[in-house]
Formats: sequence, C-alpha cells, structure tokens
Amino acid sequence: MTLRDQLIEQALALALPPEDRGYVAHVIEESLNARGVTDPGIAAAWTQEIERRVEAYRCGETSAVEFDTAMREVRDALEKRRAARAGLS
Repeated sequence: MTLRDQLIEQALALALPPEDRGYVAHVIEESLNARGVTDPGIAAAWTQEIERRVEAYRCGETSAVEFDTAMREVRDALEKRRAARAGLS
C-alpha cells in the first residue's frame, strides 16, 4: 500500500476527527492553489455557483441563516446519519 493510500485510508476511516480532516483538506487545497495545480474548469464552475447563489439571495429566492445555526443543523444531521448507520451495522 502506498503512503498516499495509507493517508486516505486513515482520513476516511475516521482516524482523524472531522475538524482535522477539514484542516488537512484545506492545507492541501491551499498548497495546490499556490503552485497553480488547480483545474480551471472546477474554479469556473464554483464561480458560477457562487454567483448563482448570491443572485438568488438578492432576488429573494433563497434566504440566509446565521453561521452558528447552519453549523448546528449540519452537525445534527451528521449525528443522526451516523446514529442511523450505527444501527444498521
């Protein structure tokens, strides 16, 4: 097994807490951006998506929630999903 495979396996096997996996992903993404190793198509797609969402908000087609509220809802949903998966095992 390569080092790359070992790293991925550890991260996906929840050997790292979600906050740490997010940090690792962020650092890797930043290192790729700094070296110009990014996919222009992905960057363009994200730019379009961001613009679409901002315009939908401006037009009143969608609403916003406070960051803390959004994070709480995401964490609650993840906890429910994990609990459901644990029940299926």
